[in-house]
Amino acid sequence: MVRSRRLRLAAIPIAATLALLLAGCTQQQLQGWLPTEPGTTNNVDRVIGLWVTSWIVLLIVGIITWGLTLWAVIVYRRRRGQTGLPAQLRYNMPIEIFYTVVPLILVLGFFAFTARDQSAIEAKYDDPDVTIAVYGKQWAWDFNYVDEDVYSAGIQGQPNPDDAKGSLVESEIPTLYLPVGKKVEIQLEARDVIHSFWVIDFLYKKDMIPGKTNYMYVTPEREGTYSGKCAELCGEYHSLMLFNVKVVSQDEYDAYIKSLKDAGFNGQLGHEYDRNQNLPGTTSPRVAE
Repeated sequence: MVRSRRLRLAAIPIAATLALLLAGCTQQQLQGWLPTEPGTTNNVDRVIGLWVTSWIVLLIVGIITWGLTLWAVIVYRRRRGQTGLPAQLRYNMPIEIFYTVVPLILVLGFFAFTARDQSAIEAKYDDPDVTIAVYGKQWAWDFNYVDEDVYSAGIQGQPNPDDAKGSLVESEIPTLYLPVGKKVEIQLEARDVIHSFWVIDFLYKKDMIPGKTNYMYVTPEREGTYSGKCAELCGEYHSLMLFNVKVVSQDEYDAYIKSLKDAGFNGQLGHEYDRNQNLPGTTSPRVAE
């Protein structure tokens, strides 16, 4: 009688877990509520896989931990008529080895798979189809299309005077154009303080550090408009440091490049506009002749 009661009590968390796992999942749930869709870039599916697999492993560990905890509470609870402390157990070598080795395996596993995916995501394109130089500045973005020798200079987000809710004028937000299906190398620079280039749907961001060039390699695989922002607190108007990424066909990309040339935006916006050059002590003293 007591044995069957214990089995029923132990079956409750197992049944609840199975019901949860067998319930239908939406696509958003299957990808761990990440703000993107599979196939957006060549790296997105890899990030989704690492994220979801990690949570599945952690969920299993959590279920086992809670299950053992509840089992111990139920099985070793004080019975009616019992007094004093129960028999104390210690120096159980198999159990101590288990709870030492298993966490070590988990940590090493997470490290190995993360290093594997990071290495693939950071792999350099030896012959990129498109090269973009992005400059972060307080509080906007400059985009240089290096191969075509044209640029687009951005301004920070402008509040929409016709909207009391505080939305921004969408047409004023800096926009980076990328051709779909092409290997893109993005060179990341900062003109003043540390910024961070974050394309939300690409599940990727990287710091932009004054005096250092960082690189991002990506192949956009789905056309659309994707939101981006600075992910590093960079000053008073950090929240307005937004941009869009438009992934378009090659024809649309070529037409946009032509529109920049026709507008006279030829050449590149380089380090000559870096604000740090105006600070004291950043130039060598002039030698008297």
